Amino acid sequence: MERKNQTILAEFILLGLSDDPNIQPVLFATGLLTYLFTLAGNLAIILLIQTDQHLQTPMYFLLSNLSFTEICYISSTMPKMLWDLVAGNKTISFAGCALQMYCFLTTVATEGALLSVMAYDRYAAICHPLHYTLLMSQPMLRWLLAVSWAIGGLNATVNTAFVFSLDFCGPNKIVHFFCDIPPVLHLSCSDTSLAELVTFMISGSIITVTVSLIVLSYVLIVLSVLKISSAQGRIKTFSTCASHLTVVSIFYSTGIFTYMRPSSGRSLKDDRMISVLYTIITPLLNPLIYSFKNKEMQAALWRVLGMKKHCQL
Repeated sequence: MERKNQTILAEFILLGLSDDPNIQPVLFATGLLTYLFTLAGNLAIILLIQTDQHLQTPMYFLLSNLSFTEICYISSTMPKMLWDLVAGNKTISFAGCALQMYCFLTTVATEGALLSVMAYDRYAAICHPLHYTLLMSQPMLRWLLAVSWAIGGLNATVNTAFVFSLDFCGPNKIVHFFCDIPPVLHLSCSDTSLAELVTFMISGSIITVTVSLIVLSYVLIVLSVLKISSAQGRIKTFSTCASHLTVVSIFYSTGIFTYMRPSSGRSLKDDRMISVLYTIITPLLNPLIYSFKNKEMQAALWRVLGMKKHCQL
């Protein structure tokens, strides 16, 4: 009863990316175009992989699932931000804030797990080509996908439960464009040390395990590639991993900066801008980096469109 009496907030106010009303139209137009392009690009990847027989491989199966995760990921934050910009009503209910945090934390952790699975896939393909179909069989792919979403669900359940079990009885303005852990914790009138510790431990564990798997995979890949006598062969092999490493670098560097810093050295306004990189830019880059610069995807696109164009793979 005491906790219920102290938690008197019925809603929060999301301050968005900027407090300046003069740039709200620009933010809305830019955000809408970015969101639509992200949806269209990732949907195109999924449809292309599903319809083209040449892309029915474990690597592209994982890529299509990553694209689906990206759609869920950006959709957990962008529609609400766009609505706030166009309607001018920046409130979000207590339950709505918890739901948004849960959906965001599920997809962000799932994406991290999928990126490590994709690194393992490249390791299996390059270092063990003769056993690749066994290492990345359909049952194994389904199991890895299920584990990735289970990690995301566990991350979201524990963190959201700890954050919203706290008392909120003071200011209700969230210095962010969505309900993320650090800005919501900042509003609590309870002792947030346990919730911060839980966030640090869970986020730290997921980041440490997934990054370690990615680094280990690429160390083994590099050692294997260096044994290739042809310089052209080494370059071609490395080029297949470059896009994955680019997305991994952006995703993890910004995530570590946001979730692994102590609250004492944190600037909520800086976090708000940094979060744009991993909540908006990363899903946007997925179609650009992973697919439309990929010769196999280009060839598949021409085949689907019924156009005769030969791309040297």
